[in-house]
Amino acid sequence: QVQLVESGGGLVQPGGSLRLSCAASGRIFSIRTMSWYRQTPGKQRELVAAITDGDSTNYADSVKGRFTISRDNAKHTVYLQMNSLKSEDTAVYYCHAVIMVVANIWTAYWGQGTQVTVSS
Repeated sequence: QVQLVESGGGLVQPGGSLRLSCAASGRIFSIRTMSWYRQTPGKQRELVAAITDGDSTNYADSVKGRFTISRDNAKHTVYLQMNSLKSEDTAVYYCHAVIMVVANIWTAYWGQGTQVTVSS
């Protein structure tokens, strides 16, 4: 069974930084795209950033230039470095990964979410 476990959320002042981590564990053959989404009450979950197994990245316009996504394939871990945080970045952040646990079958998994609150 595969699990995604996020860490690194918390309370930070506007202009501050946080680094989120998400580690995948279990029987894993390979991981394709790893992503971060976020969600606020009453709104749809939105893509924040994604990184492929070839290290191609994609960012939401609202975070470009402030957030950086990276991954460590040996550790099955994806990171989100968040700088110059704004109050509008406040949300629950979810990790998402497409993982091969059985030969040639890819399955999407979600983490449990970690709260990020940007407030003075």
